Amino acid sequence: MSFFRSWLRASIYWGNLLIVAGVPVGCSMNPVPDSPDAVVRKMFHANASRDLKTIETLVSQDVEMVGYTIGGRKYVGWKELARDMQLEFESVNRLEIPVKELRVWQHGDVAWYTMEIDYIRYEGGGAEPRKTSLPLRESGVLQRRQGRWLLVQWHESLDKAPDTGPMEAQSHTRHADAAHPRESVDLSGQWEIREEDKAYQAVLDSSGNGSYNWQQGTFVTTGVADGHWQGTWHQAGNDREGAFEVRLSEDRTTARGRWWYTRVGNRGNIPPRQWGGEYRLIRVPSVSVHSSQP
Repeated sequence: MSFFRSWLRASIYWGNLLIVAGVPVGCSMNPVPDSPDAVVRKMFHANASRDLKTIETLVSQDVEMVGYTIGGRKYVGWKELARDMQLEFESVNRLEIPVKELRVWQHGDVAWYTMEIDYIRYEGGGAEPRKTSLPLRESGVLQRRQGRWLLVQWHESLDKAPDTGPMEAQSHTRHADAAHPRESVDLSGQWEIREEDKAYQAVLDSSGNGSYNWQQGTFVTTGVADGHWQGTWHQAGNDREGAFEVRLSEDRTTARGRWWYTRVGNRGNIPPRQWGGEYRLIRVPSVSVHSSQP
């Protein structure tokens, strides 16, 4: 069953995508789907509705079950996954999960399915929230227990690279080219960093490394090429870290792009580029003070 967290956002997008366990049989007052097909469709509908309580009633509580999802993430049991799912639900404005294909097979008390979906998440304020669409392939196994079909195993993968816009598509190409030279840009000085809900100041050296005055933050620049500036950040004040990528203006006085989480506290399995926000950096002009001699 697909879902995004959101780290990321959140915290965080940062996405979780599948459900592996739930509550005991008989704990829900919701109508019980009477077929494997109905269970699968109800799970995905609840996921799109951000209805964690309904999802819990449609999956097993097998503590030894392992689930795999995109970004190399692995879940064993329910608690950690449920926490990340709730974080995803809180980090988005809305979810859409159109089903492109669903096939279900049944043999006795066991059923299995394959599915192709688009996982579409909307986040951010304003009239036009930021949209990310992930084409996913899903598979899972259900078992009939005491007359109820429950999800007992799942796996998912990306059908293709996520649709996140032209800047990130260009970035993936650059990352794959290890021989791409670093552009010689002096990033030293004071920069104002603006996000959707706050602004703060950073002081960087010529290589783009330094600190900023929000949550004891530090910047590390890992590359500058063709106007694309990328790096990592760490905030000791709230124990979070992540990465960023922005595009510099031609005069190298401003930059605009995105930041995202890679870790929040002890949760380090956040998929890159899923939970984060917009960045705008503005170089603060240095002021020279001239004194006149008597």
